[in-house]
Amino acid sequence: MRALIIGGTRNLGPSIVQALLERGFEVTILNRGQTPDDLGPQIHRLRGDRSDPAQLKAAIGARDFDIVIDTTLYTGPEAQAVVDLFSGRVQRYIFLSTGQVYLLRLGLKRPFKESDYAGSVMEQPPRDHRIDYQNWLYGHDKRQAEDIFASAWANARFPYTSLRLPMIHSERDHYHRILGYVRRLQDGGPILVPEGPSLPIQHVYGEDVVQAILQLLQSDKGNGEAYNIGQNESVSLEEFLQMLAGFVDAPLRTLRVPREKLEQSGLLPDCSPFSGRWMSALDNARSKAELGIQYTPFAVYLEELARFFKHAPQRGFEEYSRREDELELGRSFA
Repeated sequence: MRALIIGGTRNLGPSIVQALLERGFEVTILNRGQTPDDLGPQIHRLRGDRSDPAQLKAAIGARDFDIVIDTTLYTGPEAQAVVDLFSGRVQRYIFLSTGQVYLLRLGLKRPFKESDYAGSVMEQPPRDHRIDYQNWLYGHDKRQAEDIFASAWANARFPYTSLRLPMIHSERDHYHRILGYVRRLQDGGPILVPEGPSLPIQHVYGEDVVQAILQLLQSDKGNGEAYNIGQNESVSLEEFLQMLAGFVDAPLRTLRVPREKLEQSGLLPDCSPFSGRWMSALDNARSKAELGIQYTPFAVYLEELARFFKHAPQRGFEEYSRREDELELGRSFA
């Protein structure tokens, strides 16, 4: 069985590669080659910018695959290029989408069900509202991609399955979200969070996403369908921080700051990435009933990740680079 992973080197990619190798797949990855990998010589590597249809076509050439797992598709044009290129050349195509497709919908209640997808969506926010616009655009473009795949299934049975994901947590999270909280706990300064209520946290463990992919590959279900993939529990920001501080064995200090101050200073979302107003919460009942997925308890995977990051080598990363600015702003509100 031949598998292609588009992406393959960040966050979920290496775990997907390893899981497929263990099950006897011949694995190929396609990416730009900008992120070094340690996947080993048994992996076939193709190079190209998948956002450019000509580069994608040239990289694939005459190859065909039994399965394609696409971890880096973000827009409608990218989806159309996939349909044009792989129609008749793949038995199953798995698209990693996002729970953000629901956040554009009007009038929904959390947690969102797959049946909530269709309906009226919000207007584009002003571009100068940077955080809202960027999040709206991400959800808009992913919806556009999903609609193209749905049309390709309805018209020509293009064998796609969409996995709608919330925030994904793993040791390789290149957004350094949990790691950022860990470093702030370890440095002893306060974690700056916006004043007012926060959305509940209902994310997903990366290894559970890998298991969802494997369950699909072992099933005849899912073609032309979308599934919500997400943890069972919903916890508050305060509960999360208390749990994390306990796992890291560090005192918890938080400081409430007006949201507009954090946004104007450009410190959000880095100072507290789980304080955003664009976090989805997904009803996972269908994925459990139809695919048999068993989700890792939040406390279990958070403890594992916290211990990993606690002992990880101290190094700089962008999301922590303005920590001194955070502390300076915090002093004015202390």
